[in-house]
Amino acid sequence: MDYEIKTQGKFNYIEEGEGEPLVLLHGLFGALSNFSHMIEYFRQYNKVVIPMLPLYDLNILETSVGGLAKFVHKFIETRGYQNIHLLGNSLGGHVALVYLLKHPEAPVKSLILTGSSGLFENGMGETYPKRGDYEYIRKKAELTFYDPKIATKELVDEMFEIVNNRLKVIKIITLAKSAIRHNLGDELKDIKQPTLLIWGRNDTVTPPMVGEEFQKLIPNSELEFIDKCGHAPMMEVPDEFNKILHAFLERLKTQPNA
Repeated sequence: MDYEIKTQGKFNYIEEGEGEPLVLLHGLFGALSNFSHMIEYFRQYNKVVIPMLPLYDLNILETSVGGLAKFVHKFIETRGYQNIHLLGNSLGGHVALVYLLKHPEAPVKSLILTGSSGLFENGMGETYPKRGDYEYIRKKAELTFYDPKIATKELVDEMFEIVNNRLKVIKIITLAKSAIRHNLGDELKDIKQPTLLIWGRNDTVTPPMVGEEFQKLIPNSELEFIDKCGHAPMMEVPDEFNKILHAFLERLKTQPNA
């Protein structure tokens, strides 16, 4: 389904539905299609918001997890959202964490992380990226998922286009290095929001032990594993993912001071 991309100042975003904002932050190779099942499901209960993160548009000094967190802060401030449920996948989770740690007063009611970086992740490896090698990119895309068929030709084509654009590749490598350098282990104790961790049991990028470590370090957190699932549960097992998240959001309604 196509959604209207709205614009306010320098911000482009999708906003569907009504209710408490559910703000979704995508990862390094993220696209709107990653969240299509979530939009369709949660727009019945929430205002679903997806800001387009400027992965390739920040100047090189701002091309970092911190630069993206600053962008998210300005976006949320500009839109005036309150009682936000903030969800991040992969690099998007890392950005959400840095934003919350830098802005403890942020109007965020809960945090949801799935396959988040910030502690440890297996990147594309030393050989990344091989420009022009479609087969290599296809295999890397398939490794993101438990079921390689989720890596459709359309998805692989999107990744292939990115890694064959020299400027985009430079930005992606810069962001990936920033994520690896920016380890949040010592700071996670300061996250105050109720936090839901949804992890694929077969995630090879941020393996299950990363989810367990996040749970250990974030005070008010709970961890849900999904079997036969890789690094992007909201794409691979959307029904189960939505069910877990919906139950968490419903429970929060009974804890108004959470």
